[in-house]
Amino acid sequence: MKAISNMPTDGDAISRQSLRWLFVQAKSATAWVCLSVGLGIAGGLLLIVQAGCLARIIRYVAIDGSTRESLVSLFIVLVGAVIVKAVLHWGRETAGFRAGALVREQVRMAVVEHVTRLGPGYMADRASGAVASTIIEQVEGLEGFFARYLPQMALAVAIPLAMLSFVFPISWAAGALLLVTAPLIPLFMMLIGMGAQSISQRYFTALSRLSAHFLDVLQGLATLKLFDRSRPEEKRVAETSAAYRVQTMRVLRVAFLSSAVLEFFTSIAIALVAVYLGMTFLGYYDFGTWGRPLTLSGGLFILLLAPDFYLPLRELGIHYHTRAEAMGAAAEILKVLETPLPPQNSGARRHMAPEAIGLSIEALHLTYQKGQRRALAGVNLRIAPGEHIAVVGESGAGKTSLLNAILGFVSPDRGKISVNEISLADLAADRRNDCFAWIGQDPVLFHGTIRENILMGRREADKAEVAAAAEATGVSAFTHRLPAGLETRVGEQGYGLSRGEAQRVALARAWLKNAPILLLDEPTAGLDRKNEQRVMSALQRLTKERTVLMMTHRLSGLRQADRVAVMEGGEIVACDTYDRLMANHGALHRLVNRGEGDIDASTP
Repeated sequence: MKAISNMPTDGDAISRQSLRWLFVQAKSATAWVCLSVGLGIAGGLLLIVQAGCLARIIRYVAIDGSTRESLVSLFIVLVGAVIVKAVLHWGRETAGFRAGALVREQVRMAVVEHVTRLGPGYMADRASGAVASTIIEQVEGLEGFFARYLPQMALAVAIPLAMLSFVFPISWAAGALLLVTAPLIPLFMMLIGMGAQSISQRYFTALSRLSAHFLDVLQGLATLKLFDRSRPEEKRVAETSAAYRVQTMRVLRVAFLSSAVLEFFTSIAIALVAVYLGMTFLGYYDFGTWGRPLTLSGGLFILLLAPDFYLPLRELGIHYHTRAEAMGAAAEILKVLETPLPPQNSGARRHMAPEAIGLSIEALHLTYQKGQRRALAGVNLRIAPGEHIAVVGESGAGKTSLLNAILGFVSPDRGKISVNEISLADLAADRRNDCFAWIGQDPVLFHGTIRENILMGRREADKAEVAAAAEATGVSAFTHRLPAGLETRVGEQGYGLSRGEAQRVALARAWLKNAPILLLDEPTAGLDRKNEQRVMSALQRLTKERTVLMMTHRLSGLRQADRVAVMEGGEIVACDTYDRLMANHGALHRLVNRGEGDIDASTP
């Protein structure tokens, strides 16, 4: 099922929405941005002091013939201004980095939280590498906007205005030249930057594709080798990498082009000021100085200040591509954040004891792809407290969709799911999660110790409770052979453990959670006989006095259930004991005896 996004499709609308979103995120870092601007303005004022000192020193030496002793104070001020300016620049960069880091941390946590609330239903149709790229690379792409571009917007106005206030009293003509030529730099910056955002967005799209493809290839490398498909896949990785390289070079081309153009027009503007000053000193011009002769110190002051006058504007132009980069990244991030969440209810209900929980499903309908594909068509099922129900059916019958609807990973179109006659829609998310423990066919383990993976079931559990869960589910049977026992570290996806051992760790996690309703999705799929027996033995202990709903293809699992529900075409077509269903020669009898592998009729 593809996610529905509220993102507009028009390019200009996406740009406006991305820019608005970026400015909204900046509110959380206002203090750091303001500090960066304040330090930048202070550094700009010191540039004025530095230019004034240099102009006076040159005049006193070249015209007045002053001694070195009389210039000591000016040199002290000049050196002090240089040192303080360097310190202020360091502080400005640090404050900008803090602003960017704060926003990136908040956005990254917001994306992670949103993806977590969307649940496995969202991730089922998406490459994990693309989502990881959004959380890591594209969030990192926001850094320049908050660390450099936002502060520079203020500095590009404040510092030139401050310098003009010192230039105009000396020469209104030189000040007018600076004032007239200054807008040329932002103008060409905007013209160059108009296409930069779309290029940056294509860059991030190419990065997402490369990340998704590369991670999928790494995860399936063993399978590719087994089927001798590694060579063709190598070519596809090379093609994806080439597309990413092309987009990277386009971004760099725009960045270098913008810098070259800005330097060109800055040089022309400075040259115009220098020509005016030179012609004035040579006597060709006699205007623009308020009727007073232009002194050497005044002319040198203006000439020294001219490059620094354009410097904030040039830096804004240089940082303009970071704005385009951030807007491209924001557009990709908003695709995730704008994905609608499943309905969440904030209401709270009373605590329900584990031994007194029943599950009721009434007229449940669910469709995917905006109603084009039917998954559930009026499912009705009532499970009494402590009852064990096994659900069977062909692939695509709706078993996984039913589990996802119960767990809240997808929102049904119609119908009701209740626990103890209380609708799940009326339960707060945490209370709803407390009702269920879910064990899938692919155990999900994370990098960390075995103990830490078990503790995910209930973080506040003590060591004795973890040890009891490990003992009850057979985890202790293999951890006692490991050098560090439960403190043994495992890799992502349970690397370092066999599939059967990883499944027992997942069972220990469910045991520790002690949820009243246990949802099982093919818990013994892909296991050999020996490991299946161990997992089934642990399951028998885990399911005692609990309400159980298990999706299975194993005949042994059907025989142990109180009732068996048979699904076809998104409906439950039969539900009774195993013996009665087999005696009726109905849907279950056809599944068991047709020999196509949908039901494993062998016993462990």
